[in-house]
Amino acid sequence: MTSTAAHFIAETLEAAGVDRVYGVAGDSLNGFTEALRARDKIQWVHMRHEEAAAFAAGAEAQLTGDLAVCAGSCGPGNLHLINGLFDAQRSGAPVLAIAAHIPSSEIGIDYFQATHPESLFKDCSHYVELVSHPSMLPQVLERAMRVAIARRGVAVVVISGDVALEKLDAKPPTWIAPAPPRVIPPADQVEAFADLLNGAQRVTLLCGIGCAGARPEVLALADALKAPIVHAMRGKESIEHDNPFDVGMTGFIGFSSGYAAMKDCDTLVILGSGFPYRQFYPNKAKVVQIDISPEALGNRSRLDLGLLGDVGETLRALLPRLEPKADRSFLDAALAHYAKAREGLDALAQIPHKPSQVHPQQVTRIVSELAAKDAVFTCDVGTPTVWAARYLRLDGQRRLLGSFNHGSMANALLQAIGAQSAFPGRQVVSLSGDGGFSMMMGDFISLSQLGLPVKVVVLNNGTLGFVEMEMKAGGFLDTAVDLQNPNFAAMAQAMGVKGVRIDARARSPGGDR
Repeated sequence: MTSTAAHFIAETLEAAGVDRVYGVAGDSLNGFTEALRARDKIQWVHMRHEEAAAFAAGAEAQLTGDLAVCAGSCGPGNLHLINGLFDAQRSGAPVLAIAAHIPSSEIGIDYFQATHPESLFKDCSHYVELVSHPSMLPQVLERAMRVAIARRGVAVVVISGDVALEKLDAKPPTWIAPAPPRVIPPADQVEAFADLLNGAQRVTLLCGIGCAGARPEVLALADALKAPIVHAMRGKESIEHDNPFDVGMTGFIGFSSGYAAMKDCDTLVILGSGFPYRQFYPNKAKVVQIDISPEALGNRSRLDLGLLGDVGETLRALLPRLEPKADRSFLDAALAHYAKAREGLDALAQIPHKPSQVHPQQVTRIVSELAAKDAVFTCDVGTPTVWAARYLRLDGQRRLLGSFNHGSMANALLQAIGAQSAFPGRQVVSLSGDGGFSMMMGDFISLSQLGLPVKVVVLNNGTLGFVEMEMKAGGFLDTAVDLQNPNFAAMAQAMGVKGVRIDARARSPGGDR
């Protein structure tokens, strides 16, 4: 087999356990895609748009925790990757992007499709480097992969199509990245943390994605402190279910009970969350934060104590130092508030005997009830995220993905493609808004072409729903948000996917209603 730089990339990815590469073929990528074809060990997942490829790779990386790979051809192909890579970077997903470049001899003289990838990808990656000669590739590729895995984010290798076709006689690395370290704050800080909590009366916990893997420790902390737990959107997966201390979310799409639990506490403990909205933090409470990222400490709220460490490791060191509290009055009041808020939300999802309309709350509740116990849900930014937050029941096996940090439209279908590719035996459900779905509708065809049985639920609002609500809440007239939609069910049928349109009156495959 010909030993080229492109073959070296393929062989290195194989050694690292990569199973697939998402992308759109193009002339500057020909050497790489040919190497994948010839070696026949890594699947090339043929997408219709590079943004979809990056979102799909990011979804796979978030679900598996392993390195996922996407690729784009020179110029526009690279540019199309950027939005999905921004989402992966902000979600902490280990993704490697192979960014093909224009011919190396033409760099710097305004050639056809010329861009400067090393600059373009800087803001959405931990590492980006141009390979200008095959001899550079082994060390650059290994470092890129190691950085993506160890720092949980994006790394980009830029390589011209002609350089990828040059000969390279090298062996892939045998070591890619270290195992995650144990990060625990110094003992005196843990002791100070315990002293602060032992002296507090009304403690609330705000839990985010950093609590994944630390559920037992978080619940033990809440039990010892008799503290209500408010979860951020990315904490829903691991914290909300079967939790006797949970009082819902806060923020613009949260519950009044979550808002009150944070505003009324005398001590707020932030556990692995970057919840962004400052106006929802308490004004007078003491605030303590634990996070694995130093830049996150104090980023949203003034801190009385900030501890750099893994949430689980830190809490295991903290718990023996706590004096368990007996007074449940603050917790019980917060739980009663949550029960009342939950009752009102659940009432909106009930279906009357003779409904005149189908409401999205009803749809999301039914989807949750019917979905598999280990289903993977993806939800679009906007109102689908609201309904997912309020009506999807996660039980520890189910997963939920969205563009929760980057906030990009059109993510749900694209992430569902990555989820279904990585887990062909699991049920994957995309909860899409009509605005988000139609924005990247071209990759709906990929479901049929790739044989992916994703269940796509499109909420046909006829408007950019969340934007419309924001306009009204801000005192603006709701302008420039109307959508003239096709019959999505009929469109699905035409693309080889079963389509059913539902309203309060009837359901019909590909029909008018």
